[in-house]
Amino acid sequence: MRKTIHINGLKLQFVKRFLTLLLLFIAVETFAQQDPLYTQYMENLLSINPAYAGSKETLSMMAVSRNQWVGMAHSPDTRTLSVNMPIAKTNMGLGLSFLSDQIWPINQKGLYLDYSYILRFNRDTKLALGLKAGVNFYEAGLSELQTIDPGDPVFASDVNRSFLPNLGVGAFFHSRRYYMGISMPKLIKNTINRTGFSTGQYEREEIHVFFMSGYVFDVNPTLKFKPSIITRYVRNAPISFDLNTNFLLYDRIWLGAMFRWGDSVGALFQIQATKQMKIGYSYDYPVSHLGAFNQGTHELMVSFDINLDKHKIRSPRYF
Repeated sequence: MRKTIHINGLKLQFVKRFLTLLLLFIAVETFAQQDPLYTQYMENLLSINPAYAGSKETLSMMAVSRNQWVGMAHSPDTRTLSVNMPIAKTNMGLGLSFLSDQIWPINQKGLYLDYSYILRFNRDTKLALGLKAGVNFYEAGLSELQTIDPGDPVFASDVNRSFLPNLGVGAFFHSRRYYMGISMPKLIKNTINRTGFSTGQYEREEIHVFFMSGYVFDVNPTLKFKPSIITRYVRNAPISFDLNTNFLLYDRIWLGAMFRWGDSVGALFQIQATKQMKIGYSYDYPVSHLGAFNQGTHELMVSFDINLDKHKIRSPRYF
């Protein structure tokens, strides 16, 4: 069992400075939402918050496939693979994630390494501070677009930016029953252009601010209730937030509903198939004007948790 760290004045000062730096970055100007959305975000927090790395105290692996706006030509398609784990006999965690996100004519692939340092207030309550570092590979098939002016030089050839490095930060405060976090997965506004021509809305990578929170209530011995929320902020884009309500039956089956402000409603189902494996599916039904042009969004999630310490009894985790 890890030794509990008592927060002294020096550590508390470090925490204050880190959180102050994190909040200062929120004020940085941003332009439009570019990072992908997830309905089952509560199972995929590593993709947006590096401080989540190692928080489950297991070797955790996850795959997510999201097909958005099914039935619409060139609809968004997102794939995520991630793995994270605590570092034995330390208060640190590591994570690795791969993202493939296609929104025609734009194709992005990213590879990111996550690091967290965990401060323990008591046996259950912890504050993790995280750093994310990695690279995006960006392509825009501008030559595939139909334009009013066929000779427009901006769209005459494709954009290929094979190396867009970035850094991110996050904080994750949690216990067995609740969590609260804030993060900015990308802090560098990489410019995306070609021979002097910008790609319009995507002329640079923009800073996204995420806030997430959730709590688990006991309804009765066989039923638990977990409301959760996530908000996303990007300057000059509407604030987006998801409100989820989930019920856990017999510690094996999750049933839930989702509301995304001004965009969609949805339902999710998850089952703890074995002690190590969880399978989840969600469906989003659009309520915006785009609803007339598609049949909704499907998201499939599979995760594996492997206990690295066979002699340690793990407390149940609900996120």
